[in-house]
Amino acid sequence: MTAPEFPATPDVPADGYESGLLNRRRVLGDAWVDKSLANRNEFNAEFQELITRHAWNDIWGRPALGDKTRRYMVLSMMLGIHAYEEFAMHVRAALDGPPESRLTPEDIKEVIMMAAIYCGVPVANHAFGIATGILREKGLLAAAAPQSPQPASR
Repeated sequence: MTAPEFPATPDVPADGYESGLLNRRRVLGDAWVDKSLANRNEFNAEFQELITRHAWNDIWGRPALGDKTRRYMVLSMMLGIHAYEEFAMHVRAALDGPPESRLTPEDIKEVIMMAAIYCGVPVANHAFGIATGILREKGLLAAAAPQSPQPASR
């Protein structure tokens, strides 16, 4: 099933959208982008176009920093603003990205450790929970060992 077509935003060149779409697919992966585009409707289509043109073309398309540095920055900023769903999405994308911009579990741990100092321990605690779940889901971290029941104290 293909996503419905929506008209381009007036007065904005189509190439910015197409370039942004290529960047978005490179960074987030085809499956995520296809899912986002399939969920477009008459209410949110302009927003999807806006983020594709501006976030994914105008910002992610800038040559100065490169995708790997941007990944570190986005993970950090998502923790700073407590955007945990976006943090999870970008953790998955960072682990699955092209080799030249892929982050390791150790890289992600370091981002969270730094966030503990600059964003707060509760933020880092929550982020470790999110990242741990994703690492387990991807087979990059062993499942938690079952806890044996503790004897009741008397």
